[in-house]
Amino acid sequence: MTKLVTVGEISGAYGVKGWVKIRSHTDPADNILSYAPWFIGSGETVKEVNVLNGRAHGGSVVAQLEGVDDRDAAFALQRALISVDRSCFPRLGSNEFYWADLLGLRVYTTEQVDLGRVTGLLETGANDVLEVRGDRERLIPFVMGDFVKEVRLEQGEMTVDWDPDF
Repeated sequence: MTKLVTVGEISGAYGVKGWVKIRSHTDPADNILSYAPWFIGSGETVKEVNVLNGRAHGGSVVAQLEGVDDRDAAFALQRALISVDRSCFPRLGSNEFYWADLLGLRVYTTEQVDLGRVTGLLETGANDVLEVRGDRERLIPFVMGDFVKEVRLEQGEMTVDWDPDF
């Protein structure tokens, strides 16, 4: 079964020959070009597209897509999401996770208090931070061993050492 993961968004047209400008969610930004094929669109209207060419350009990425031959066709794709099959991602080591895999996990304290679900992650420089939304929003540092005690992707949950009143 194919599991699509959003890795970017088309932010506009680039030039007159159908190239598109990409807002990449990968790090570094041009890593998005290493995945193939792309699935462009959202919801029920997703189509598979081959990337013919691409490169980093300033703070974004530009790409030439098969079947997109002029500026109007490129503009028509503006705001379309770019997804790839999850199986394209490199395998990670023990206690390493892709952000996409953490989104939606149910978060429990070590005392089994349900804090809610992971709704986002923030990159702070020092460490990543989980945005957990339940009865209220909590920001929990994603530090394995200290705050995050266990991640169980198969069960869709994680255990954290966190005071539910904080």
